[in-house]
Amino acid sequence: MLSGELEQAIKQEDGRMMVTEKNVIMDETAIRRALSRIAHEILEKNKGIENCLLVGIRTRGVYLAQRIAERIKEIEGVDIPYGELDITHYRDDREGGGDNREAMDRTVVNSNLTLPAGSPGIKDKKVILFDDVLYTGRTIRAAMDALMDCGRPRMIQLAVLADRGHRELPIRPDYIGKNVPTSRHEQIEVALTEFDGKDEVYIISNREER
Repeated sequence: MLSGELEQAIKQEDGRMMVTEKNVIMDETAIRRALSRIAHEILEKNKGIENCLLVGIRTRGVYLAQRIAERIKEIEGVDIPYGELDITHYRDDREGGGDNREAMDRTVVNSNLTLPAGSPGIKDKKVILFDDVLYTGRTIRAAMDALMDCGRPRMIQLAVLADRGHRELPIRPDYIGKNVPTSRHEQIEVALTEFDGKDEVYIISNREER
């Protein structure tokens, strides 16, 4: 771990003390290096970017897709299209929320997927799906359901910034920024500058003290 970011103690009614620890496991430099590596891996795996489309799951997955698109342009000198996917109505827990991003020039494929203006859609494309943290796999299952309602891609690949394990569905990422072994009592939290004002990944754990 890079540093202990925060420790907070809360006294319970039964007299026990619940201590929450928040430790940084990826800082700005580590995130930048991980995304740069993922960009190179995408180019190598797909032998370039022909017929590739990056799609980020709202909210932070969109920013990851955008950063990868920018990094690929730096490497290859060509633009790769990226879009955003809203999976709110596909989640089996029915949770979801908005974000504060400014509107971009884009085409609404349907109520779930938006792509750059003039994009032909996802049919026969190699779609690379982005999310910040991979956990049970249920978010990714919902995202794939949403994508398939938008068309029939040639294939779907998955890129995540952090993989914390504990899968409940047979889903495995193609590109991983960092594997983070965790217990089910721990949490992984991702902060990105575009949404949170800084780039960091935390692991949050709780313990009881008397």
